Amino acid sequence: MANVLKVNDSNFESEVLKASEPVLLDFSATWCGPCKQLAPIVEEIAREYSGRVKVGAVDVEESPDTAVRFKVMSVPTLILIKDGEVRDQIVGLVPKTRIADLIARVL
Repeated sequence: MANVLKVNDSNFESEVLKASEPVLLDFSATWCGPCKQLAPIVEEIAREYSGRVKVGAVDVEESPDTAVRFKVMSVPTLILIKDGEVRDQIVGLVPKTRIADLIARVL
């Protein structure tokens, strides 16, 4: 996922909270089948919205503090953050159009 930034507990503040653009975070886990299905869609979104939206991936097992902070109870979960605040979220495997609609509301 070359266009998707790896976000973790240590770089979360600098990469997400201080970002000048909206940030779409994909909370996932390596053992999660739906997460693997969603990953190429998230990559497409990252490519298509490059320069307008930052896209990051958070492995909930590697970054448990960030997952707890956003009350991520199941994966995949997509959370859209703008100006340091959660604007919306989607839980589960969804089509690309649903993610694009989510992003359109903050651009």
